[in-house]
Amino acid sequence: MPETTTVTARGDGLIVTRLSAHPAALGESPLWDPETARLWWIDGVAGQIHGFGSDGAEIAPVQVGRHIGGIALATDGRLAAARDHDFLLCDPASGDIEILLTLGDTDPKMRLNDVKLDRQGRLLCAGMGRGGDPLGALHQLDGAGRHRILATGLRIGNGICFSPEGDTLYFSDTPARRLFACDYNPATGQASEPRLHIDTSAWGSGVDGATVDRDGNLWAAMIHSAEIGCFASDGTLSRRFPAPVDLPSSLAFGGTNLSRLFVTSIRDSGTGRAVSTHPDGGHLFAVDGIGATGLPEARFSPEDPSARPPA
Repeated sequence: MPETTTVTARGDGLIVTRLSAHPAALGESPLWDPETARLWWIDGVAGQIHGFGSDGAEIAPVQVGRHIGGIALATDGRLAAARDHDFLLCDPASGDIEILLTLGDTDPKMRLNDVKLDRQGRLLCAGMGRGGDPLGALHQLDGAGRHRILATGLRIGNGICFSPEGDTLYFSDTPARRLFACDYNPATGQASEPRLHIDTSAWGSGVDGATVDRDGNLWAAMIHSAEIGCFASDGTLSRRFPAPVDLPSSLAFGGTNLSRLFVTSIRDSGTGRAVSTHPDGGHLFAVDGIGATGLPEARFSPEDPSARPPA
């Protein structure tokens, strides 16, 4: 990890470390690679992927361009990403970008947003209306290029994560302040109709990014209330604590024992809906001492491009 910029030991027993030297406009999608001990995250507005190497040195940003919604691990040291209407493969070493699929006949007022893999390595992405209109869908793309829509009508799709066994899919619609669950078939990737799992309006916030720990608890970036929330698998709120800044955007477990919680944040989303008033808005943080352990993420493994269906 990099040299720490700011370390705060809080009264609740948590230790918060600011890792980034410079803020992102729209920090999102923290991602830990346990094989290389690299930490990745994005600046969605800048269209950049940022990272720290295992030695703590900052990796040169990968310029993807346009607006990136999120990233996921892929084979051969690459990263899968969602950009506007494209699903991509990015090679951080070379900067090469390959388009896996472009969504055709798509409303220009929609863009792809939150990204996560299922436990078998299928790529899921929740779309959103650029102006908050219900234009987003929950997409699934497998390594053979097969594309499936699992849900529609999302205003700002976020919070994709899976139960430890991979048989429950969670996702949120942030402004609707609802988090949904689906029964999910790990073998086929089929999902049931979404059902309301948690109505987070009771806590004054929608869920932005989310992840699940080894015990099946769902950890959520509660962007409107500036908190991190932990929900048991039955949807009960078991814990919440103040986030490091006023606009936490996403989170992921990582570090040597997968016991650090990495948290991204927003400085200015560019839409006028999310503008931080905190001096550390847009920075990347690590939170230690939460007493939970994450699960390693799968990898997206694309098949031979010549075997993929046309975009």
